[in-house]
Amino acid sequence: MLLRIQDIRTLIQTVGIKPFFKTLVEYLEEDFRNWQEFDKSSRYAAYVENGVVELMPTCSKSFFSFKYVNGHPNNPKHNLLNIVGLGMLADVKTGYPLLISEMTLLTALRTAAVSALGSKLMARKDSKKLTIIGCGAQSEFQVLAHHALFDLTEVTYFDLDAKAMDRFAKHLENESFKLVRGTDAQSAIQNADIIITATAARAKNQVLLNEWLKPGQHVSAVGGDSPGKTELDPTILERNKVMVEYFPQTHHEGEIQNLGERAKDFVFAEVWEVCCGQKQARDNNTEITVFDAVGFATEDYSILRYVYTLAKEHHVGLDVDLIPTGIKDPKNLFGLLVDA
Repeated sequence: MLLRIQDIRTLIQTVGIKPFFKTLVEYLEEDFRNWQEFDKSSRYAAYVENGVVELMPTCSKSFFSFKYVNGHPNNPKHNLLNIVGLGMLADVKTGYPLLISEMTLLTALRTAAVSALGSKLMARKDSKKLTIIGCGAQSEFQVLAHHALFDLTEVTYFDLDAKAMDRFAKHLENESFKLVRGTDAQSAIQNADIIITATAARAKNQVLLNEWLKPGQHVSAVGGDSPGKTELDPTILERNKVMVEYFPQTHHEGEIQNLGERAKDFVFAEVWEVCCGQKQARDNNTEITVFDAVGFATEDYSILRYVYTLAKEHHVGLDVDLIPTGIKDPKNLFGLLVDA
């Protein structure tokens, strides 16, 4: 099966984006609970001029999946996307590929869903006000994924690019929550229950400072995510409860890279430990919690598994002739060339 951009759009329009996010979060939770069944490794990353190109593989007892994805922050200057992706899902029993899919939209959807899952696990249950710092390509997805899990009443947004804020507001103007245009990062987070940082600058930035935070707030650090590229004041990580997806990868490219060899001492849990009930992400309503999210291959596995199920259910996608079928003698591969 081949899923194209228009196929993903059809699935979202058929299901509805909020139900899509809710079910995707359920798939993610299920796979994190089955964490021990997965073959896990940090992504392969080739750091090239102006960006990075990556492969993200993983395998369970049922499926093997991988994603090709890039990250080129300068691309938008040339009217190109910062991130594009392709993915594949295969049957472990036979090794046969089941699905090849676009993963530019799917990466945005799953990144937002993982962030929302982190907030579900760590934020106060009564959270209603959200602030997002960074109104780039990920921003609308982040807000809508959270709105699927939380009854948001107010969303404050801030970006150094006024046009990005204009676009963000236009896309979300018909949602049920109130939109508040921020003037700077510090004032934008003052009333927030959940704070999302989603910036793309390739440097060790501090778009959020520890002294700005208030008791009970939750921070989802989504942007950054490569060596030498971070968003948070390191003091935030040292003084508050931190959760990561997969420590070896996050230590290499997440916010905790700024803590060096001390990082292990400041990471409270990996996501799977909280999903399995081994650790409690929030003990009270005054804690400040942090999800240092970088994206992990299991999450791509989850969304590929989900859209494959949806596509079969709704008869969306194309059957493409990429694998030989109907061969009478499997050893006669050369016959494909001469026995037309």
